[in-house]
Amino acid sequence: MSVREVNPKDTARASAYELWMKALNPMVTFFKTYDVMPLIKASKSHGMKFNMLLDYCIGKAAVSVKEFYLLPVGDKLMQYDKIAVNTIVANKDGEVSSCDIAFTDDLEKFNADYLQYTKEVHDTCTDHDLSENYMIIGTSAIVNVELDGAVGMNSGIFNNPFIIWGKYRIDGDKALLSISFQFHHTQMDGAHAGKFLKNLQDEIENMR
Repeated sequence: MSVREVNPKDTARASAYELWMKALNPMVTFFKTYDVMPLIKASKSHGMKFNMLLDYCIGKAAVSVKEFYLLPVGDKLMQYDKIAVNTIVANKDGEVSSCDIAFTDDLEKFNADYLQYTKEVHDTCTDHDLSENYMIIGTSAIVNVELDGAVGMNSGIFNNPFIIWGKYRIDGDKALLSISFQFHHTQMDGAHAGKFLKNLQDEIENMR
C-alpha cells in the first residue's frame, strides 16, 4: 500500500499535529537564493530542460527527509511511500494544467517521464494526477520575471509543500535564483525544512 492514514500519536509529529492542524495559518515559507549555474551547464551539455533538472534536484533533496512522507490531508495525517514532483504546464489552449512526475533517482528515466507527461498534458489539457498514491511536491516556475520571493496560500485542503521560483539572473560567473519553499508546520519543522534546502543546494552543486 503506497498511502495510508496513520494515528498522529504514533508518529514523531504528534505534538505538531496538536499545535498546528487547526491553526489559522499553519503554513511556513522560507526563502533562499541558489547559484544554479551547474544546472544551466548540465542543461546545455545534456540537452535537458533547466526546469526538469531543478525538479529532479528537488525530488532527490526531499527523498532523504522522512517528514516529506507524512502529509496532513483534511483533518487526517497520511503516510506515503512515494514522492512525486509537480510541474505547471502551459497547455495548447493557452491555459495552465498540472503534471505530476513520479520521482526516480534515475535522471534519464525522470527526464523521459517529464517529457512524455508534460507533452501529454500540453496536448490534452488534462492534468496528470498522482496524488492518490504519491506525496506531491508542488512547484511553479514564473520564468519571465525575476522574483525576490513568493508566499503561497493556505487553503486548508492543499497542504502539500510548494516551491516557487522566477527567472534567474546572471551575476558574474553565477546564476542566482531565489526560491520560496512553503510547508505545513504539521508536516515538518524549520530544522527539517532547512535540511531539505541544504540537500537541494548540494544536489544543484553536484549536478554534472
